[in-house]
Amino acid sequence: MKQGIIFDMDGTLWDSAENVAQSWNLAIRESGLSQKTLTGTDIQNVMGKTMDVIADLLFPELNKAEKEALLERCCERENDYLRMHGGELYEGVRETFEKLREKGYGIYIVSNCQKGYIEAFLDFYGLWDEIDDMECYGNNLKPKGENIRLVVERNRLVQAVYVGDIQGDYEASVSAGIGFIHAAYGFGTVDADVPRIRALAELTAFSAGELFSRI
Repeated sequence: MKQGIIFDMDGTLWDSAENVAQSWNLAIRESGLSQKTLTGTDIQNVMGKTMDVIADLLFPELNKAEKEALLERCCERENDYLRMHGGELYEGVRETFEKLREKGYGIYIVSNCQKGYIEAFLDFYGLWDEIDDMECYGNNLKPKGENIRLVVERNRLVQAVYVGDIQGDYEASVSAGIGFIHAAYGFGTVDADVPRIRALAELTAFSAGELFSRI
């Protein structure tokens, strides 16, 4: 019986907000918007949302075409910057992945990020060998729930659970028809009676029965 644990990125595996802000400010300067400066808090407040929504929230003063052009430049700079500088990796990511894989679980990532963001994360920390598959909004413009379901189907998972830190992550897991574990150390809260962890390594103490709900 194939089982998998699917992870969110921001607020679950790492906090890249400060470095994302730095990279976006570079792109903003290049675009001639000298009056606009973003902070790590600005970025953290929109993490987990799709890129089009983020553009609307962070650049309300621009028209649609200007937002799209700036967003594309920001994402390019962001991927390059994170590939070189990384972010704040949460404690025990590799060790947790290794222990979960030893138990026979597949490890997957699904995020609302742009194309190339997960790859930059895996490049910087050398984690490619720990990940079985990944999907994101930037690849196919599908919402997180659909991409979770896509990963489940593509990898023929019989049981799966999604680990995320915000309400939208929980709602995506419900949409996909799988269980959810709240990364309570992350950016947000979840208004639902779900299992919670205070550190990523706590996942390794869960039994299979505690981890999974049947698809």
